Amino acid sequence: QVQLVESGGGLVQTGGSLRLSCAASGRTFSGYTMGWFRQAPGAEREFVAVITWSDGNTYYADSVKGRFTISRDNAKNTVYLQMNSLKPEDTAVYYCAAAMSRRWYNWYAMSPRKNSYDYWGQGTQVTVSS
Repeated sequence: QVQLVESGGGLVQTGGSLRLSCAASGRTFSGYTMGWFRQAPGAEREFVAVITWSDGNTYYADSVKGRFTISRDNAKNTVYLQMNSLKPEDTAVYYCAAAMSRRWYNWYAMSPRKNSYDYWGQGTQVTVSS
């Protein structure tokens, strides 16, 4: 059974940094895409960043490009989201997700869609104070 467990959230001031972790277990993730999504109160869950487990291809939402970096450690089965220059609008619950992406017809089209993902973590709260 696949489990995704996020950690690293917290309260930080504007301009600060946090690193989120997503520990994945339950199977081999070769052929998977791992994603970070976020959901603010009253808003839809939105795409943040994704990475392919095997070769490390990445893709970012425009709103976080240049500030956030997604990475993975295959030996630890963990995906990270390094968040720098945080803004109050980054305040949200951040979710880790996993999808078997080997058969996606277009990775750049499919990876930002939350409905593309098979597994989700429980989320970790990030609050950025102004």
